[in-house]
This record gives sequence, structure tokens and C-alpha cells, in this order.
Amino acid sequence: MPAAVAKPQKAAAASKPKKVVKKAGKAGKKGRGKKVVLKYTIDCSPPVDDGIMDPGSFEKFLHDRIKVNGKAGVLGDAVSISRDKTKITVSATAPFSKRYLKYLSKKYLKKQQLRDWLRVVATDKNTYELKYFNINEGGDEEDAE
Repeated sequence: MPAAVAKPQKAAAASKPKKVVKKAGKAGKKGRGKKVVLKYTIDCSPPVDDGIMDPGSFEKFLHDRIKVNGKAGVLGDAVSISRDKTKITVSATAPFSKRYLKYLSKKYLKKQQLRDWLRVVATDKNTYELKYFNINEGGDEEDAE
């Protein structure tokens, strides 16, 4: 009887490695695929049109501050930054976070002392836009008094 009990244990042990092998095979196939290029856009139109912000300095700020593998300013082939008048486009291979661009944009606005008037708003899945705070709402209440 002990021999009969040992056989099902061997069968159960043999089935577990097969599952592990299948999972490893699936994960390996995902890793071999082509690299995903993420493309994010930051639209700086309102402040640039008003002349309070320079898109060239913002582009340089992003180039100097974006970290790749823990090193700032060394973008290599992983990240590329381009500017088209008032729009800045960041193309990066995954993993790269859109939220990281928002963080850096807010940091730039704070450095330029524009954070009190501008905010960074997501208008699309891959787009941020710099918008003015709506100051008119507060002014109407004061006029009513």
C-alpha cells in the first residue's frame, strides 16, 4: 500500500513543474517582442503665445533632468526630446511614466516662478497642456459684495 500512495505524489510533483515551465515560456515570449515606444506631448501654447515662457529653455530643462537608469542628462537612445514651436514631444522606450513628465513640468514652472499662474492638465491619454488658473471665478464673488 505505501507504494500506491507514493505514485500519486510523484504524478502531482510531475504536473507542478510543467505548469512552471509553461509560465516561464509565456513570459519569455513577451520579453522577446519589439520595444514599445511611448510618445508624450506637452502643449505650451497659452504661456508661449503670451511671451511668459520660452519653450527652448523648457526643452533644455527636460533634457537635463530626465533620468535614464538613475542618471540625469544621459538620455542615450532610450529618450528623445523634440520641439515644434509650442509643443514638446518626448519619445521614450518603455518603461517611462507620463506622470514623471508632469512632475518635471511642475518643477520647471516652480523654478521659473510660474507655478502660481499655470497648471499642468492632462487633455488626452498621451498629452499634457499648460493652462492658466481660472482667476475670474474669485473676482465675481468680490464684485457681488
